[in-house]
Amino acid sequence: MEDPDMAAYANAQPVPMTTADVLGQNFQALTQILNSRQQMFDRQQDWLRHSQVSFKMPKMMKDDDPEAYIEGFERHALMTGLPQDYWASQLGALVVGKAQAAYRAIPRDEA
Repeated sequence: MEDPDMAAYANAQPVPMTTADVLGQNFQALTQILNSRQQMFDRQQDWLRHSQVSFKMPKMMKDDDPEAYIEGFERHALMTGLPQDYWASQLGALVVGKAQAAYRAIPRDEA
């Protein structure tokens, strides 16, 4: 016995699409892509604004105490309003020596 849902599907006629329908669908898809790209661009600009303008901290020197430097980094990040999402990338660019080795040993998804 034939499945009634399959029989209805098999007997269905394709709905013809006009050129306007196809263009409309393409326009919607392109609009979604552009909106997504704009959101990515806005996030990148936000990151650049926070990382280059509002957050200035001297690079760690090889003789600096890593724990003291990281504590100072955290205080400075809080004072300048740097979102915690950006802390790891900022800190990774500033630490040296053993602190940098420890930073690089952390998996990217945990940094």
